Amino acid sequence: MQALPATSSHSSSLPDSLPRLTSSSRSVLPQRTPRSRTVLIASSDASLRQRLRQALSGLRWQVFDASCGAEAWAAASEAQMEAHLEALVVDLWLPDLAIEEFLGEFQRAYPQVDLLMVDGTLAEGSRRSSYHQELLYALRRSQATDTVSWNAAPVIDEAVTGSTIVSLAEPVGRIEAAQPQAVAANAAALNWSLTEIASGTAATRPVETPTSAVDSRGHAWRPETRRREQATVEPIPELVGAAAAMIEVSRRIRLVAARTTPVLIEGPTGTGKELVAEALHRLSSRSKKPFVAINCAAIPEALLESELFGHTRGAFTGAVQGRTGRIESADGGTLFLDEIGEMPLALQAKLLRFFESGELQRIGDNETVKVDVRILAATHQPLAEDAQKGNFRADLYYRLAVFLIRTPALVEHMDDLPQLVEHFLAKMGRRMPIKRVDRAAMARLSGHSWPGNVRELEHVLERASILAGDEPTIGEEEIDFGLAPVH
Repeated sequence: MQALPATSSHSSSLPDSLPRLTSSSRSVLPQRTPRSRTVLIASSDASLRQRLRQALSGLRWQVFDASCGAEAWAAASEAQMEAHLEALVVDLWLPDLAIEEFLGEFQRAYPQVDLLMVDGTLAEGSRRSSYHQELLYALRRSQATDTVSWNAAPVIDEAVTGSTIVSLAEPVGRIEAAQPQAVAANAAALNWSLTEIASGTAATRPVETPTSAVDSRGHAWRPETRRREQATVEPIPELVGAAAAMIEVSRRIRLVAARTTPVLIEGPTGTGKELVAEALHRLSSRSKKPFVAINCAAIPEALLESELFGHTRGAFTGAVQGRTGRIESADGGTLFLDEIGEMPLALQAKLLRFFESGELQRIGDNETVKVDVRILAATHQPLAEDAQKGNFRADLYYRLAVFLIRTPALVEHMDDLPQLVEHFLAKMGRRMPIKRVDRAAMARLSGHSWPGNVRELEHVLERASILAGDEPTIGEEEIDFGLAPVH
């Protein structure tokens, strides 16, 4: 009987129909490429942003960064258009926005994004990304700290040879003494290899979240400690005043400026609503495009539609040539509709259609034109009440009032009166010698009710400056409030 050739038990167990791997075939196997993740870093610390960018780029994250809250809104929109935004890493303080309000607004706009603070804590109510531990790893590598999150985060063990392993840093002594169970739970949950992190397979492993932890001083940590005190908001240069009501206006402007959200500006006459609109445009990504303002109360009803939408030649009697409307001329920029409450109901319906479709039709034209504008509107009327009474279209009101900014009456921030007086006198000093106001005159100004608000103050000071003649000081006798406004 002929002897069979010797074979290994491993090779004989494989069916002949299956291809066997050779040294050459192994080299051509496709390599698994981890899915790219996108993160936004918001911090005024350029060095921290750079270190985080390097750490996350090494883990194949696509990184966007911003130095303030307004830039973060713009960068988030850009990141969302280019790829799915997975996470936001935000500093404990932003130079232009209150961090608590910023996080709340951001979470409402991007509910699927992991909101992680630079100290490793998860913003309250935020979802936990499946790649959360990669973010902790990057934060651990980018800054030195002794919080529980960092001691739980994996770090590279340089002593390990062969396959590089990610191990855990030794916990800080006083934390381990205070809460050994919490630290141990974190350590067991996060003991992942670098290969798993880089390939994305670590995201499939369950993570046990510790129910309690302590801070670096051994104090008990609770979710509510994630909330930080509101940061000081940098005032908008166009808006004079440091009272709380004016700071709130500046805060809201900075919060929404970088977005395309429609804004309704409400406030009494003479409170600077157009200044707010101009600031919103200046701080937006559309600042290099046109800012077109139109006062809906100053144009006759018969001409307002043509002024807004434009017309073709011969569209009506007297239309000897075509004309581009204000909406179309603002393409790519911002359209400011002042005194929107005065717009006729019939024209409101046409404006609503433009809101919904982004297309307009010139008077006398059968074709539609696509226009990209951001809409800002202002009114001194109680527009919500008018909408309930049927004096203003409710559907248009809800389109306009996505975000509200209220400009306060002067009597609501009288602490700013000396600063406003100084501002207007300096402004008039560009045309004539700068004057000052004596104590008696300032007392008279302080006792006025200011029904015309800041605009009335400017006119009263200009009148007083003229009455003072060549005198360098404005006295009480030069303060003339004129006739009371007719209501």
